[in-house]
Amino acid sequence: MSVRFLPSGDTALVVEFGDRVDRELNARVLRLDAALREHAISGVVETVPTFRSLCIHYDPLQTGAAELIGAVQSLLGQESRVRREATLWRVPVCYENQYAPDMAYVAERTGLSADRVIALHCGTRYHVYMIGFLPGFPYLGDLPAELELARRTDPRLKVPGGSVAIATSLTGIYPVESPGGWHLIGATPIRLFDAKQKTPSLFAPGDQVIFCPISRDDFNRVRSAVTAGGYRPQHGKLVL
Repeated sequence: MSVRFLPSGDTALVVEFGDRVDRELNARVLRLDAALREHAISGVVETVPTFRSLCIHYDPLQTGAAELIGAVQSLLGQESRVRREATLWRVPVCYENQYAPDMAYVAERTGLSADRVIALHCGTRYHVYMIGFLPGFPYLGDLPAELELARRTDPRLKVPGGSVAIATSLTGIYPVESPGGWHLIGATPIRLFDAKQKTPSLFAPGDQVIFCPISRDDFNRVRSAVTAGGYRPQHGKLVL
């Protein structure tokens, strides 16, 4: 499979594996990311995984694009042997009407009942392709085909933080209030981003997520625990 090396200014290099949203392409991105961390290549400052590419930020006083390309090429033959650690998260979600303003629209457009929409959404283990758009916003795939819809034609100016949404083949969670054009079908009381933490984003690329339906009362209880600093979603380690 061909790989493209694309300069991004004079301090970053993009390693592009393909041109589509695909789990195998994303797995190659994440394996290269893990290999770079394992080998501690001189001059590499930070890596940013995306759906289909890895952006490598480097210090031009320590290395250059040509040297970095050579180092990456030597790792590409080894990346399939790299073992990655990831986390499986169980995220509580309330799908009741006050948290799901687009549920009726989604049900109508998909020809499904609201209960079926919820069952499909909760019945999938999602892959965290990347974090972006907002700090901590996870792009999660792959949504069941029955739920795939284009983005809203009239994006909202204010989407509440914690909103769980779907669009195209993806689902995601808005960490904070922001504009947004995805369809809102629920909300979670957990905190996805905390700048005070050593690792501010709760999720990382390569993690997996399962949504677990909860009642409004449970939502309020969890939110109170989150506010008090005494709640963390259920999770477990995976070796991939």
